[in-house]
Amino acid sequence: MRIAHFCDSHPGRSDGVATSVAATVSLLRAAGHEVQVYQPAPLLRGRQEPCGVRSVPVPLRNIRVGLPHFSGMRPVPHIVHVHTPGPVGIGGLRYARAHDLPVVMTWHTDLLAYSAHFMEIQFGAAHAAQRLALGWTVRDYLRLARSGTERRAQLLRLAQEFMDRTNVVIAPSAKTAAGLAEFERLPPVWTVPTSIQLADCPLGRTELRRSLRIPENAPVVLAVGRATKEKDPALLMASFARLLRHVPNARLVMVGVKQNRINVIRLARQAGVAHALRLVRPVPHSRMAAYYGMADVLAFASTTDTQGLVMLEAEAAGLPVVLADAALAERPNQDSKRLSTAPDADSFAAGLAKVLTDPRLHREVAEAGRAAADAYSAEHYLGHLMAAYRYAQTAKRPDQGAASASVGASRAARTAG
Repeated sequence: MRIAHFCDSHPGRSDGVATSVAATVSLLRAAGHEVQVYQPAPLLRGRQEPCGVRSVPVPLRNIRVGLPHFSGMRPVPHIVHVHTPGPVGIGGLRYARAHDLPVVMTWHTDLLAYSAHFMEIQFGAAHAAQRLALGWTVRDYLRLARSGTERRAQLLRLAQEFMDRTNVVIAPSAKTAAGLAEFERLPPVWTVPTSIQLADCPLGRTELRRSLRIPENAPVVLAVGRATKEKDPALLMASFARLLRHVPNARLVMVGVKQNRINVIRLARQAGVAHALRLVRPVPHSRMAAYYGMADVLAFASTTDTQGLVMLEAEAAGLPVVLADAALAERPNQDSKRLSTAPDADSFAAGLAKVLTDPRLHREVAEAGRAAADAYSAEHYLGHLMAAYRYAQTAKRPDQGAASASVGASRAARTAG
């Protein structure tokens, strides 16, 4: 099968979307499928993909804005897979409509939650409305500039247009699938969590701890990913401050912190934990197994994520996970749930302290996570993904009535496992 992927996160960017796309493409190619990947690439330098999209960087942000032009794509794919609603993703939707191709869209990002933190979502929404020729009025565009219910309603209206142009929506978690109930119309929704494979890393626990100036016997709380506001570093710092009252020799290692470093340091000083904090810039994914291996628990403070790939990685590495979002506690293909707490500092700190100070609980949580990772293999993920592609090819085109499907009918859609 020929599949064209459209994604606005550039290759190597330290976010879950880019990581998920890279893992998916690798699995599809290994299985013999012909895959085209359209992602932002530098204008002049060599591109990782032959079909990289011309782009320009956004100053002070690890973002590139794509300048897509897809009219001459050859060969024409059998199916279009859209991962983001930015310029590249919109270009994928328009290309699919022009060539009468089925569309699968993965709902990676909670745009409604992120719009409170990123101004570019409002600009992107205005661009999307223009490129999709939605006929918005000046008043419609102005609603995007107003925080609160007006902006939310306008973004929901735009997202509905995405749904109406899609044959199958992939939700990467049960939380995301449930959140889609806000839409008036939905195509079939398939819940298909991404499966991530960690490469072995020769860097040992002792060596890595020494490089981070962490004693061998110190309990280590690991946090992985961006430390921007929507990931709630303030909750993480406040919780770790409370944890230190019970586990005074603990250390907090934050991996992947590039943006917002100054604010993270300020939060750490205000919380009185700067002495126990280690900040690590984004590292190659091939080295992440070493960081999971040297830690004692993964702290996941975000409540805006749609999947939390780092939790899947940590569990595959045998590292216990404590999260502050009960909606993401469900594991793929398992009845067991992750250890979750309320999203407040006292509750989150208590959960981390229990795992660090109770060897039996630490072992049980780690074993349950590893068993879940083993049960939901890359082969399982690929099988569910290919089934969704085949279903999309036989489903009605959105303009032939699929977009009129009710939310209730979409609930009957497939769930991985």
